[in-house]
Amino acid sequence: MTLRIAQDPIADELLSSDPFALLIGMLLDQQFPMERAFAGPAKLRERFGPLDPAAVADADPEQLADLAATPPAIHRYARSMAGRIQALAAVVRDDYDGDAAAIWTTAADTTELLKRLTALPGFGEQKARIFAALLGKQLGVRPDGWREAIGPYAEEGSRRSVADVVDPQSLQEVRDTKKAAKAAAKAAKG
Repeated sequence: MTLRIAQDPIADELLSSDPFALLIGMLLDQQFPMERAFAGPAKLRERFGPLDPAAVADADPEQLADLAATPPAIHRYARSMAGRIQALAAVVRDDYDGDAAAIWTTAADTTELLKRLTALPGFGEQKARIFAALLGKQLGVRPDGWREAIGPYAEEGSRRSVADVVDPQSLQEVRDTKKAAKAAAKAAKG
C-alpha cells in the first residue's frame, strides 16, 4: 500500500517503502504541518543519501544539522530535530540491527509494541499510540486487541491523526478535528 501522508508522490513512496523514513516522519510530526513533517525524510534523503540508520547515527552531528536546516528545512526546528533523528537512528541500529520495521514486526503484542515505541527518542505515549494506529489502519499491523490497546486513535472512521490521512480530503478533516479540539480546550480554560 502506498501511504498518502505527505501529499507528494516521491515523499509518500519513500514513507511506504522505508520503515525508518516513516519513523522519521512521525518524529518530525510536532509543531509543524503534518504533510511537511512527513515530507522531511525525502528531503533528508535527497541531501544525505540513503537513510541507513547506521550511517545517520554515525554522521557528523553538525553536518547532519546543516543538511536538515538547508532551505526548505525538514522542520521548523530542523537543527534540534536532526539530533533527535540521530538518536532515533542509533536506537534502530543498536536495538533492532538497523531494521526499523523490526520494532513492530517482532513485537509479541500491542502492549509490547507501545512499550517499544514509547522508548524511542522523541516518542511519548500519544505519539506511540498514533503511530501504532497508523501501522494498524494503513499497514495492517494488527495484533489481537490492537484497537482497544491503542484507544481513540484506532477507532474506525475517525479523523484524529496522521493514521487517518489517506488523501487531501482526509488531511483536511484531520486538521478540522484538531482545530475544533484546540478551540474546545481553549474555551474550557477561559
